[in-house]
Amino acid sequence: MNETSATTDPTTAPPPRRRKALWVASALLAAGLSLAGCAGTGTATSTSPTTSGDTAISTLVDSASASSSTTAETISNTAAAAQAFLATLSDEQREAVLYAYDDETKTTSWSNFPVTFVERAGLDLTDLTGEQRAAAMAVLEALLDDEGYETVTGIIGGDEYLAENSSSTEESLGQYYIAFFGDPSATSAFELQFGGHHLGINATLDGATDAITFAPTHLGVQPAVYTNADGEQVQPFADIHTTAFAFYNSLTDEQKTTLYQGEDVANMVCAPGSTCDYPTGTGLSGADLTDEQRQLLLDVIANWVGLADEETTADALAKIEATLDTTYVNWSGATTYDTTQGNGIHFQISGPNAYIEFAAQQGSAGADVDGVVTSGWGHVHTIYRDPTNDYANSATQQEATGGMGGGAPGGGTPPPGN
Repeated sequence: MNETSATTDPTTAPPPRRRKALWVASALLAAGLSLAGCAGTGTATSTSPTTSGDTAISTLVDSASASSSTTAETISNTAAAAQAFLATLSDEQREAVLYAYDDETKTTSWSNFPVTFVERAGLDLTDLTGEQRAAAMAVLEALLDDEGYETVTGIIGGDEYLAENSSSTEESLGQYYIAFFGDPSATSAFELQFGGHHLGINATLDGATDAITFAPTHLGVQPAVYTNADGEQVQPFADIHTTAFAFYNSLTDEQKTTLYQGEDVANMVCAPGSTCDYPTGTGLSGADLTDEQRQLLLDVIANWVGLADEETTADALAKIEATLDTTYVNWSGATTYDTTQGNGIHFQISGPNAYIEFAAQQGSAGADVDGVVTSGWGHVHTIYRDPTNDYANSATQQEATGGMGGGAPGGGTPPPGN
């Protein structure tokens, strides 16, 4: 396993192997959208493209660049950007990207594994034109706030970094899919599904009830720190690590004893793309936290429920806070945020209205880059689910195609640590 500090500049990577993975940078450039690339949290920026003569592109630009502060605005802007994207597609492509709202495919088509192991719903962005890819990314930008969009594009950039620089032979690195369940509308419910390797967003937007939920959603990262084509350091999970250790370090020794489950980094209990029984009662309860510690725990949770506008985030956190006394958090692995030591961390937050799991993976899945951490601290899977409202209660949870947690089709065994 490679072990370096989080600030190491991975300039000693092997010569790049060109694949068709580098669609994100060109898609964002075509739309005038910038791929996040600053160390730590940074700030995503966007500018309006100069494309003219195309009503669909003009509409998606207006939607994506609009600043949403309320749930209604986010739903309206996302629906408008989605319709603009659909307008760029052929009839055959539209048929491939649109599903019935309650189609069970929404529960079986996302995972932490590459698309060679779990078939995704919708259209592969690498098969689209530059204009169509830009329109697809504009939908994502309309849905997410700046920090959420930066996190997601950082995850995608890491996948492309592996495709260009690592020893992995996985040809699907850099392939991401977009699908809609239900017709995108500002007045009725639809789900946007977007993902591929280490990313599975399932965002349900309901204009009729003025509600957005991201449950279930998978955010993963490998490597956790990398240098992009512009020489900028990218660290998609910087906020997660920072808020998690701020919470951990706020605890008393007695609280840490209750919280801590051991030095060995625990495995995921509810893997992305699997069913979940939502274990609870292990570790430290919210009832045993001070007001300050409760807020720090909510800050951790906000990394998943706070991907969109301020109102949507506040509503989700208020619901979780109401049952925080019966929400439990446990921790294993490292107790200091130092990527040169140990194999990373695992924590689980489990309560009536939220289930979050963060797990460092003890393997690189063959995606090694000289001088870059691609296991443990450098390879993380996370999951966010709402035991009361997964898929906005529009479908019953099922395992992804290929088995538990996105295993290989036909009962085979996927590469370890994917």
